[in-house]
Amino acid sequence: MTSELDGLIATVALLRAPGGCPWDADQTHESLVRYLVEESHELIDAIEAGDRSEMIEELGDVLYQVLFHADIAAHTAGEDFDIQDVAAHMNAKMIGRHPHVFGDREASTADDVVAFWDDLKAEEKPHRTSVLDGVPQGMPALALADKTLGKAAKVGVERTDAALAAAVDLDDEAALGAHLLALVANARAKDLDPERALRAAIRSLGDDVRAAEAAAAGVAAEAL
Repeated sequence: MTSELDGLIATVALLRAPGGCPWDADQTHESLVRYLVEESHELIDAIEAGDRSEMIEELGDVLYQVLFHADIAAHTAGEDFDIQDVAAHMNAKMIGRHPHVFGDREASTADDVVAFWDDLKAEEKPHRTSVLDGVPQGMPALALADKTLGKAAKVGVERTDAALAAAVDLDDEAALGAHLLALVANARAKDLDPERALRAAIRSLGDDVRAAEAAAAGVAAEAL
């Protein structure tokens, strides 16, 4: 019995096959990036709106992008993988990342899981030399700032302004949102670019993180 997912995979293949849709056949991984970004943001809108039917549609659009890329790869020399390879890799990755479920490691809380995920990632990607390696710089500035701050804290680099925290009541997300919006409004009034300003601050934080890592590596080397 063919599943609905199998049917969608077959539809993608048919559209990209000879005699199918010329537009689909012309697409590349690169040309589809804009659509992946757009569909991801539309899914976020649907999630935030709490609209079930919209979530089904937008999840489908994101799924279609995954299947589209996999079909391109299946017919591109040097790539030669398909959606089954993608699924197999992800399944193995999730099993490996959850030894507390599939193995003998113990984790009773979410914090326990997060604590050893970094160790697992380090084993999987030994070529990474910084906690910042692998952080996608194309993320929206606020999301990138949050991600970078979390990575920075792992090496003891902080960016907490105690005076600002005391002056602004940010006990809930509504207050936080209003404060962020006011900051952007103030930046606009002064002809400043808040996106560029935040990215510059993130780069400065990144420099401090790498300097801290280099210093720690130097101390470790001297101790040997």
